[in-house]
Amino acid sequence: MSGKAISADGTVIAYDRYGSGPAVVLVHGAFTGRGHPLTAGVAAGLAPWFTVYDYDRRGRGGSGDTLPYAAEREVEDLAAVIESAGGAAMVFGGSSGAALALLAAAGSSAITKLAVWEPPYHAGGGAPGLPFDFAEQLSSLVAAGRRGEAVERFMVEAAEAPPEAVAAMRAHPSWAEMEAVAHTLAYEAYVLGPGNALPAGLLAAVTQPTLVLNGADSPGWMDRAGEAAAAAVPGAVRRVLEDQAHNVAPEALVPELLEFFVAA
Repeated sequence: MSGKAISADGTVIAYDRYGSGPAVVLVHGAFTGRGHPLTAGVAAGLAPWFTVYDYDRRGRGGSGDTLPYAAEREVEDLAAVIESAGGAAMVFGGSSGAALALLAAAGSSAITKLAVWEPPYHAGGGAPGLPFDFAEQLSSLVAAGRRGEAVERFMVEAAEAPPEAVAAMRAHPSWAEMEAVAHTLAYEAYVLGPGNALPAGLLAAVTQPTLVLNGADSPGWMDRAGEAAAAAVPGAVRRVLEDQAHNVAPEALVPELLEFFVAA
């Protein structure tokens, strides 16, 4: 079932709802929206036990995009979805969506439990070096009509995709879909903050039961980021999933999320 929430600034946030039971809200990372294979698979796996809300972050799909952008507006968007879910919910966020979920959870009583998949903080050696004004640079490229260049820079510099692979992607029909959401890539950078630095003070304010998940086959810097995030969130539990990389399979996530969300 589809629905809409109204954020604090009047932006319409579209969502799909599945199943019945306690509410779980799914928060996407870059390039993705509701119905993406990852969250669709997670929603299907959780729906027999939970009411799952899979929403489009602002600027994507059926959601609006009131300007000017600020990461705080996305926190309000998530709060609006949770309000539509009854005022309290458990939350799962993946990649940059994990960083957004952590940002929202700090000081929030509406988020009751939090599970995150590989928040891409830079917490040690080996992480990609990003300029502190990366968000502004991406926004400038989009404003100049250079959406493809913005996508390419994000893919190569933030997602560590080989340049030759990105060049090949330009010939694929999905490239047009990536360019269509190029303006939201700066949003990811704003959510993560300058240089993607681990926000230790923010994480220390997350008091909800928290599960941090990593893939054993992900780059070492992502493993270190997960370890550092789990250490910074009071009482957080961390698990590493064998045979999984950043592009995790939903069937690997669902058992972990079920165990965590069902536990008292």
